[in-house]
Amino acid sequence: MNDEKSPNGNLTMRTVAMPANANPSGDIFGGWVMSQMDLAAYVASSERAANRTVTAAVNSMAFEQPVKVGDTLCVYTSFERVGRTSMTVHVEAWVHRHRMPNREQVTAAQFVMVAMDDSGKPAVVPPEA
Repeated sequence: MNDEKSPNGNLTMRTVAMPANANPSGDIFGGWVMSQMDLAAYVASSERAANRTVTAAVNSMAFEQPVKVGDTLCVYTSFERVGRTSMTVHVEAWVHRHRMPNREQVTAAQFVMVAMDDSGKPAVVPPEA
């Protein structure tokens, strides 16, 4: 990816990629990266909805760069759409590698999140404050 590109959205989560999440070659499993992105989508959407949210869909996702053990994974979120009960959250995953000045984008996807009430039914997302 282009080194001059910068992340879109708000830094929502940061974590370090650990050996338990890697294959024997030291590459982090894509499922682990996706789970971190899902967590970030949950954090952003539940704060926006002032309620719990669930993942309804994840749109196309392609990995552009590997994540290695020891990389700091930074996940950014922004809202593409807020509907009556659902939100489309654009999620980008970037890595900061040790001894390298620039971050690199790993992947991006759109997560469709639905607000839920206490009984498990879709809940109305309130207007933005």
